[in-house]
Amino acid sequence: MTFPTAPAPAKDRAIRETDWRLFLRLAPYGLRNRKLLILAMVLLVPVSVAGAMQPILVGQAVSFIRQEPTTWEFLQTVTLSAGINILAGLLLLTLLVRGLLDACQGFLVQKVGQNITAEIREDLFDHVTSLAVRFFDRTPVGKLITRLTSDVEALGDVFSTGAIGILGDLFSILILAIAMFVRQWQLALLLLVMLIPVTLLVIYFQQQFRKANYKAREELSQLNAMLQENMVGVGVVQLFRREAFNANLFRQVNQHYIKQVDRTIFYDSAISATLEWISLVAIAAVLWVGGALIVGKALTFGQLSEFILFAQRLFDPLRQFAEKFTAIQAGLTAVERVSDILNEPIEIRDAEHPATLNARQAAGEIRFEHVSFAYKPDEYVLRDLNFTIHPGEKVALVGPTGAGKSSIIRLLSRLYDPSQGRILVDGVDIRHLPQTELRRHMAVILQDGFIFAGDVKSNITLGEDYTLEEVKLAAQNTNVADLIERLPQGYDTLLRERGTNLSAGQKQLLAFARAAIREPRILVLDEATASLDVATEARVQAALENLLVGRTAIIIAHRLSTIRNVDRILVLKRGELVEAGSHEELLALGGLYASLYKLQMLED
Repeated sequence: MTFPTAPAPAKDRAIRETDWRLFLRLAPYGLRNRKLLILAMVLLVPVSVAGAMQPILVGQAVSFIRQEPTTWEFLQTVTLSAGINILAGLLLLTLLVRGLLDACQGFLVQKVGQNITAEIREDLFDHVTSLAVRFFDRTPVGKLITRLTSDVEALGDVFSTGAIGILGDLFSILILAIAMFVRQWQLALLLLVMLIPVTLLVIYFQQQFRKANYKAREELSQLNAMLQENMVGVGVVQLFRREAFNANLFRQVNQHYIKQVDRTIFYDSAISATLEWISLVAIAAVLWVGGALIVGKALTFGQLSEFILFAQRLFDPLRQFAEKFTAIQAGLTAVERVSDILNEPIEIRDAEHPATLNARQAAGEIRFEHVSFAYKPDEYVLRDLNFTIHPGEKVALVGPTGAGKSSIIRLLSRLYDPSQGRILVDGVDIRHLPQTELRRHMAVILQDGFIFAGDVKSNITLGEDYTLEEVKLAAQNTNVADLIERLPQGYDTLLRERGTNLSAGQKQLLAFARAAIREPRILVLDEATASLDVATEARVQAALENLLVGRTAIIIAHRLSTIRNVDRILVLKRGELVEAGSHEELLALGGLYASLYKLQMLED
């Protein structure tokens, strides 16, 4: 589910985007729950009618006691005690009906709101995880968390607390207005005329609330981004004694957030205070005009009692309307912020008519044809790369920091698409291959093996359907089985978030088993052994010799001594391929590779 595109910048959208257009973006989610919505709206009728009957029953009781001519005819034939009992019973019945149906309607609209919230959160999560890595390069994680949590929660209120509630309040006002005009048109007209300036004032305050609420949520995103950054980097913060400095920065952002929240509180309170004051003025006006009508014999005490209650009841829905309108404004602000994410284009998409690779015939050939790539427009990190890696060949990528080695891996994995040129795997352009199929034929082992919260087995299978025997075989083939079996519960040992209960070497060994179980045709090692100690690295190198047999391999390593036995070495400098050959050939050439190798030998 995607929202229609909204090209206006976020800072302008709070002003330029109409509430109606924002509401329409949520309409498809509401339609998925149309049965519950219709039932909730049907319940509005008896609830509103019961609410309008209560002032009339109280007025009839006053008229009955005073024996006024406006008393209902059937009451004129019963005793005072019986008439009071009948009116009290009817009043109690309306209270019970209204209370019971209010509870049912409240449950239904809250259920709709929770359903909508869950559906939007799922769509947002699916969309975010489908976005290209380029998006995450420029978006702080804390801001994404804010939009996936608090912003999405506010969206549900647009339908539950907001839209259905406002419809109920409007319907209540309509039923009350009809009842008032039926009972006494002068006082009814007086109360309705007083609604006009109040409504205009409420709309003004709500517009100001909307702007302040948008800024408050932006500040909350900034607050969460800073919090997330400090929690992830807490080790660096403590090592370099930045606690006080970072606390001061956090305090400043927090104060900016509080300032914007105070503005929303001010406008929200202004609405409540205005309605409270106007409702008292309305009662006073009813007493003043009604008193004059009583003196002129144009009104009875029973009717005056009715309209005192009508005045209170008429402004109650308006007060609730204002409160729910505030919830809607907060929700519509969240719609703008969430739609900013949902409108982000998914750059890496599967082709409409994808090609396929035959798993048995796939040999693992890789070819770069005139490939250039830039993270930012006109700032190329790779320029016109042309090379072929033959099936089963072991190739190393070397070069100074920033030469473009990791960028090549990201392009090959299709985390990014080339700015120019194309990349072929077994003669097929990878843009024509389904991403799932491409990555099934390729395994990438990074320097930092990421561990998910869960057990050891699930961190090797990553949700795919492998048996425990297959998991154990992959662990044995990568020489990590004995290390896993020494863990407290073996393959069922629970790992904490980011694998904090494992050493760096153990996490990396799990990454090797994760790759081995998939039996890829192409294996990519990006500084995969950099975090291992000498003994562990020796175990991994022995496992790699078995893992690399019959597979195409691309190896990135800063320690040049570890790649001496590869078939070919590609040397990069500033995104260009400057040298290629075996270790001995490049040393004899006396170029960049020879210089880097000699420098490392001197350091060693």
